[in-house]
Amino acid sequence: MKARLRWSGLTAWLSWACLAGAQAQPVELQIPVTTQFRFVAYGDTRFTDPNETEASNPPVRRALVQAIAEAQPAFVSIGGDISYKADANDWRVWDGETAVWRERAIPALPALGNHDLKGNEKTALANYFARFPDIKNNRYYSARAANTMMLVLDSALDETSGAQGSWLNTKLDSLPADVDFVLIVLHHPPYTSSSDEKKFGGGHSARSPEQTLARMLEERQSRTRARFVVFSGHVHNYERHEHGGIPYFVTGGGGAHAYPIERAAKDLFQSKEINYHYLLCQVDGRTLKITMNRLEMKDGKATWTQPDSLTIAAPAATAAKAAGPE
Repeated sequence: MKARLRWSGLTAWLSWACLAGAQAQPVELQIPVTTQFRFVAYGDTRFTDPNETEASNPPVRRALVQAIAEAQPAFVSIGGDISYKADANDWRVWDGETAVWRERAIPALPALGNHDLKGNEKTALANYFARFPDIKNNRYYSARAANTMMLVLDSALDETSGAQGSWLNTKLDSLPADVDFVLIVLHHPPYTSSSDEKKFGGGHSARSPEQTLARMLEERQSRTRARFVVFSGHVHNYERHEHGGIPYFVTGGGGAHAYPIERAAKDLFQSKEINYHYLLCQVDGRTLKITMNRLEMKDGKATWTQPDSLTIAAPAATAAKAAGPE
């Protein structure tokens, strides 16, 4: 289903203070879909010069973009590190390689990653915002799609304090009664089996700000009918965890040089391989099914498998009210 973004009466504010993080009231995008729609979540694409094969895998990057276009989602959520060096040349590669999405009217909803802010931050943000005019220079924002609310965070800023933390708490405090799923999208993962101490290939540990965010979300989930789902990246592979009733997906297999993860015994997805992939997410009323679509390039040809999936059900509003606290 094709989707177009509409404003909910909010105006833009363009200034250096906005670019630095002191933004105006964040926009809420409205995505006109029914309660049966699909979207894609993935990240760490690192669009850059195709001759740069150390930082990113160009054939994988392009194959993922084309497969996503063919899936015809209502929108694509990209969890950061869209560019590699955040310069104009990298973003021109984005322009060319993702042209098929614009031709098919598939909007991209971005989150900022550390590579998107690389170098001069003002210049980096100018390049970023120029590609996503609908978010009106907001570093964090929300989007509403039928019974689904997406909260897109900037993990270069603290997620639970300051202006972003206040905004996030206000959004969670005032969830509309007809929202069944709350999708939290950010670059840095609250949970990962990767590690900064990895000796080869790369890796990243979970940081304390995102761990604090997870504790806050899990406390809220215990008293919220709508189901929370967290999508992050930064780790160039695929992971699925669950804590406090919340599924946490690490979906950083969008093309950045991938590396294996030393999986913990309790990890819900076990794989010694690298996993280039995207997540196809199907909303069907109060059910959300998330399927990992794994890509492997063999002799220049794409081979696809679906090694993991999860179905999440949101309770009916009437049942939750009857069973809820006084």
